[in-house]
Amino acid sequence: MGNEEEKKGFTIRDRRISSPVAEAAKTETPEGEGGKGPRDQRETSPPEGVSLPEINFSSFVFSLSTSALLHLGEVADPITGKIEKDLPLAKQTIDILGMLQEKTRGNLTADEEKLLENLLADLRWRYVREVKG
Repeated sequence: MGNEEEKKGFTIRDRRISSPVAEAAKTETPEGEGGKGPRDQRETSPPEGVSLPEINFSSFVFSLSTSALLHLGEVADPITGKIEKDLPLAKQTIDILGMLQEKTRGNLTADEEKLLENLLADLRWRYVREVKG
């Protein structure tokens, strides 16, 4: 094999995005009527024209922080469009980010450390604001 093939590497694709077709399939065959559960009927590839971001530490941290914002009621649910608060889940997600900060200390680039530090400070402040009402 030539040097060309060794440099190609591999591509990782996140296939967790559901489409309107997959959403319709979930309602057509309820669990218990011989069909698989809703999770098993989701499409495994993104809709046409949707490009997914590169998966790296920063995009992973942004994903978790967006999840925390969703649970804090700061961002609408992308599927339902509704804003709902679930403070215990927000706290859990913020704690996961805190754990990642501890476990990766000394292994991140300066930019990654700063990103994680800033996101955590912002999310913790927002959480405290919500809890104190």
